[in-house]
Amino acid sequence: MAIRNTAAPPTPWSKSLAEPKIHETAFVHSFSNIIGDVLVGANVIVAPGTSIRADEGTPFHISENTNIQDGVVIHGLEQGRIIGDDQNEYSVWIGSNASITHMALIHGPAYVGDDCFIGFRSTVFNARVGAGCIVMMHALIQDVEIPPGKYVPSGAIITNQQQADRLPDVQAQDNHFAHHVVGINQALRSGYLCAADSKCINTIRDELDKSYTSNGFNEFERSHDVASSRLGAETVEQVRYLLDQGYKIGTEHVDQRRFRTGSWQSCTPIEARSVGEAIAALEDCLTGHAGEYVRLFGIDPKGKRRVLETIIQRPDGVVQAPANFRPPTNRTNRSYNGNGYSNGSGSGKLSAETVDQVQQLLAGGYKIGTEHVDERRFRTGSWQSCQPIEATSTKEVVAALEECIDNHEGEYVRLIGIDPKVKRRVLESIIQRPNGSVTSSGGSKSVASGVGANSSARPTATSTHLNSEVVEQLQQLINGGYKISAEHVDQRRFRTGSWSSCGQIQANSAQQAAAALESYLNEYQGEYVRLIGIDPKAKRRVLETIIQRPNDPVTSSGNSNSVASDVAANSSARPTATSTRLSSEVIEQLKQLINSGYKISAEHVDQRRFRTGSWSNCGQIQANSAQQAAAALEAYLNEYQGEYVRLIGIDPKGKRRVLETIIQRP
Repeated sequence: MAIRNTAAPPTPWSKSLAEPKIHETAFVHSFSNIIGDVLVGANVIVAPGTSIRADEGTPFHISENTNIQDGVVIHGLEQGRIIGDDQNEYSVWIGSNASITHMALIHGPAYVGDDCFIGFRSTVFNARVGAGCIVMMHALIQDVEIPPGKYVPSGAIITNQQQADRLPDVQAQDNHFAHHVVGINQALRSGYLCAADSKCINTIRDELDKSYTSNGFNEFERSHDVASSRLGAETVEQVRYLLDQGYKIGTEHVDQRRFRTGSWQSCTPIEARSVGEAIAALEDCLTGHAGEYVRLFGIDPKGKRRVLETIIQRPDGVVQAPANFRPPTNRTNRSYNGNGYSNGSGSGKLSAETVDQVQQLLAGGYKIGTEHVDERRFRTGSWQSCQPIEATSTKEVVAALEECIDNHEGEYVRLIGIDPKVKRRVLESIIQRPNGSVTSSGGSKSVASGVGANSSARPTATSTHLNSEVVEQLQQLINGGYKISAEHVDQRRFRTGSWSSCGQIQANSAQQAAAALESYLNEYQGEYVRLIGIDPKAKRRVLETIIQRPNDPVTSSGNSNSVASDVAANSSARPTATSTRLSSEVIEQLKQLINSGYKISAEHVDQRRFRTGSWSNCGQIQANSAQQAAAALEAYLNEYQGEYVRLIGIDPKGKRRVLETIIQRP
């Protein structure tokens, strides 16, 4: 087939006459058009009726294993660029293993990350869509950055960052569907290439008893190679996924006695080039170790790290693997002797205080567990459990703790003590931080007086970023059963009150909440950050207090807006103007507007246009208190000095103005 790929035409902004560069393993249908400086990576499929036109915005990059489906349009503006994963500038960057489905529009400047799914007739314009996002049908994404791993429902219109930040996370079934679409299109790509090869297609016609499955390398496998009665379809799909990504496959086994200490042993190495060969090797391992645990894992040969670990057999039968392909952090294997303790027991990974805590927990009849979390999720308290510990001796428990530490290097790891009778936690103590092991138990939270010596210690701020008043507010919120979150905003959006959520903080102590808040302060330096307290029953905010400003981090809660008397000491304080530029009458008007549920905005006009009434809108003010609205108004007064500025109150139900008052004259 002749493919319609042409050079970019000469234009005032470009005379390079750049031509597409298409990898030899890619399939581009003859009924599609690719124009200009477009790089099409390995194993890409471009379906009929697509238009990939880098004649205005340029260049484009389409990474490996991505599918561009029927009717897709990819174009870009002459102005505006994004930074691709290779740190170069592009008009459009589409990552690997992405699905751009029927009739979608990707208009540069635009970035679509790895493993993304863009649904039918959806539009991405002047935006970044992070890795692993699922965008469903008829959605609009414009002028925003979608964080990685977010789900955009059908028909959604995402045009401001606050909307983007509040999107829900992608679920496991969504990821499974997206990977399935990639697999289907890889099969189609290989099929189209085979159909164009007379030798390949004649072989298929002569062997009708063969069925086609693809691992991304244009091969045919007999159906009985993967139709195993012992392995579920999801495990087979995981094996195919690992091979698609170029990962090696390994297996390990362990009996029930050693399972609790994590003393896994390797099965015979798997040097498979096809799904069928890998499945056969897995089944040999299952048969050879019946009655034991067997787990499957993938190995990244470049990074020399494990990217997937999942148990595929337990002593009581086969377990189908979950459809979750999120690569874990770097891991290292450790060997254990018969006592369940690592070779050379003096590892030094655990402090004497931690070992003492373990002994106290075991002596008290408590169960012991461990949890880990990376730095990004630490601030939201999204901890994940390590392997269960069913040990009854200090040595075995310490070995299991060190195993968890080794498996999650560069992450937080904490020790958990559990009272099995009342099913509650009696101890939480961080034993590893990303920058090294914790040798002191001072970061523990003990809720049973007989477990930790510091159980009665009052949480204090762990950094000078937060003062005692903020920590006290955190303690009051936690004691009151309120939820805690934070919001941030840059200086430009502060005057309109367009705050963006940092995320909810899952904390059981003021110390944990303080650590999460400090990570937000570090992440959003140069911006406003405020602490939020939420009553989950009434679904209303009980506290709003700014804890950081662009020029001066705020350590006092004196400017908080609290509406629950049992949360903050200044709950009854009436919002006041933060500047003498606004009179008490204007502040009172702002408060009345907010209490009545009216919207607030402002307008400005210079002296020449004032006599014709040609006012210009400053922008709507998103504020939950008179104090916030006053701050936004003052920003307008500063911006439009020497002009008239007037305050506007709008009834959103009646869609009419209820107030117009000039608050500044030249």
